Amino acid sequence: MSPDALITHFVGASALILVAAHSGGWLARRLGQPYIVGQLATGIALGPSLLGSMAPDAYAALFPAAIGPALTGLAQFSLVVFLFAVGYELDLKMLGVRARSSVNVALASFAVPMAVGSGCALLFGDALHDLGMPGDLSPGMVVFAGVALATTAVPVLTAIVRENGLSRTVPGVVAVSAAGVLDAICWTVLAGALLEAGGGDGAGGGLGWPWRVLLTVGYVALMACAARPLLRLLLWRTRLEPSLRMALLIGFALGSAWVTHALGLHVIFGALLAGVVVPREAGGTLDPDLLRPLLSVASLLLPFFFVLSGQSVALNSMTGTGWAALAVVTLLAVVTKIGSGAAAAGLGGLDRHDAWTVGILLNTRGLTELIALNAGLDAGLLSAPLYTVLVFMALATTLLTQPLLLLNARLATRERRPESARSTAVKPYAG
Repeated sequence: MSPDALITHFVGASALILVAAHSGGWLARRLGQPYIVGQLATGIALGPSLLGSMAPDAYAALFPAAIGPALTGLAQFSLVVFLFAVGYELDLKMLGVRARSSVNVALASFAVPMAVGSGCALLFGDALHDLGMPGDLSPGMVVFAGVALATTAVPVLTAIVRENGLSRTVPGVVAVSAAGVLDAICWTVLAGALLEAGGGDGAGGGLGWPWRVLLTVGYVALMACAARPLLRLLLWRTRLEPSLRMALLIGFALGSAWVTHALGLHVIFGALLAGVVVPREAGGTLDPDLLRPLLSVASLLLPFFFVLSGQSVALNSMTGTGWAALAVVTLLAVVTKIGSGAAAAGLGGLDRHDAWTVGILLNTRGLTELIALNAGLDAGLLSAPLYTVLVFMALATTLLTQPLLLLNARLATRERRPESARSTAVKPYAG
């Protein structure tokens, strides 16, 4: 394909991806679902499983193999910017007076799904082998199976909390705070699994995992001790022009992503770490002039990541074992996450319905799950059929969040209704 034809196809595919994905997000929001659900569904629809099966000629014309690297690069860029913003927003100081309850909820909603996921990977090796996994699972694969069930999507959860008016309620604060702690735990465990696997695609420079762990710890220490004061000196005290500061910070995030990928991790960890070490404003507040454009760029370009995720979904390869695995995995994901989160919240002093609200919110997996799954697929910790199963599990658990919240709210309203209101009901005539 000539360079001119390559550019033509790339521009056309980019236009289709942006318009279709954001239209899908708008439609999902109109239907009472998170924006990401519509974008993910659109990404799957534009992939080989649906568009490629229904209109193979159109799919080949819209997404020729030659533009794959360009689309992948744009997807990775959007992911780095998004996770840089997530890292910048991450602030565990928000735990406040409910720190103990939030930490306990986070630990419970991580430990139970993690144990169940890893245990099932060990117990049902034959079923996983039918889904393309090796007969002898590596430690990284077993750990990753647990992480896949334990993940919670903080950005999607936060949006759901805000849209349902829960931001200033006790269950909303506990859920968001616990999700922040849970996110940090899951990213750390996922990093260990990827280091054990070597990161995939030859990442890690052929070094053994102990060396990669040592270098990673050294890099994190360097970022924590040196990067933040240096950034504060160069970018805040000098008060650079906002556009130049933004360019330097995104370059910093991309450089950090490159380092972690070279160490055998995924680019996501470098981007997160870069966001965490960026200094805040006085009093620990976030700089809106920095955060707003970061989120705008990320939300505009994230559809490329959803389409990249959809390219790896192999619906055509789903057998009876795959559909059965999807049903079992989704059931386990919902029960373990909601049950453990609600139980821990109840033990922390919340009433029954508020505790269920916390558990339901933590069951939201969405974008964070997709990011983890793509990292696992790249590292060889997942087969394509199992990746497909887990992508649909992430979609299903996210879709269930809003209906379950509404159901819980109706039950709470019915049970909390005063007895006097119930006594006004018409009684049968007894004369």
